[in-house]
Amino acid sequence: MFNERLANLWSNLVDTSIEPHAAELRKVTESAIAQINQGDLSKWLHTYDQLPESKNVQILAGNPAITLRFNDSECDTSLIDASVRALHPWRKGPFLMGNTYIDAEWRSDFKWNRLLKALPDLKNRTVLDVGCGNGYYMFRMAEHQPRLLLGVEPGLLQNIQFWSIEKYAQTQSYVLPLKVQDMPVNMSSFDVVFSMGILYHRKSPMEHLEQLKGFISQGGTLILETLIVEGDELTCLVPEGRYAQMRNVWFLPSTKMLCLWLKKIGFKKIEVIDESVTTVEEQRTTEWMQFHSLAEFLSDDMQSTKEGYAPPKRVIISCQK
Repeated sequence: MFNERLANLWSNLVDTSIEPHAAELRKVTESAIAQINQGDLSKWLHTYDQLPESKNVQILAGNPAITLRFNDSECDTSLIDASVRALHPWRKGPFLMGNTYIDAEWRSDFKWNRLLKALPDLKNRTVLDVGCGNGYYMFRMAEHQPRLLLGVEPGLLQNIQFWSIEKYAQTQSYVLPLKVQDMPVNMSSFDVVFSMGILYHRKSPMEHLEQLKGFISQGGTLILETLIVEGDELTCLVPEGRYAQMRNVWFLPSTKMLCLWLKKIGFKKIEVIDESVTTVEEQRTTEWMQFHSLAEFLSDDMQSTKEGYAPPKRVIISCQK
């Protein structure tokens, strides 16, 4: 099924800056697909297969939801509702599919609106979204008509959630079921690379930034979004245990330290676009994500995390290679 979903990608790489690396990219992708072994995968694939066909779907731009309007009287939208509900939990959104409003854990439109202040020109560009999740931001990027839009996401449920939207949106974008570290190095092929919510999960943040730089063509742009702490160029939090109940958080630098990292690696035109504390309006439990969320990860007065650290604060930075 994964190979089938990606079949058109490889031919679409012809005459793009990715073409010299297409064979290697396909090899690592097919190797990863061959090793997929997850118990719930067959259930998710069956759920996806239950989605009905529709001859006339319109994708509407605008906030907050990625909106799909079904203009096909023969399309049974109740089957769509049942299928997407079975793909719980939805972490990123919102989406509106017919009459079904997918109110995901994250109001991802909040971040997108902050990011719009520095969104580079995507029209006819090659774009990579690292750790793209279910593709909410990719669908927003697709509105800007890139030449090629590619995501990387190892989460299989998120891949299938993306397929469920793309089946009707038909943006001609693709998600590879890869970890970012599986990607070929030094491709230098993408005009714009997004890395949002990934850096703090990497044991070696400098290595991750170097890898991102290796994806970008000369003069291309990196949009980096990550957790930070207050402080100067010497400030970096290394949580002793969890941070906001997350196990795999390694380094939370100050904005100034993060900019210094980017400068040391060789990025230019480093610009801080936004700093925002994450609120319980932006990240919360919903019927589409019924597990604990930010409110349960903070102290009763919401002035610190359960572990006693400052509440999550995020930065968006734009820089060039």
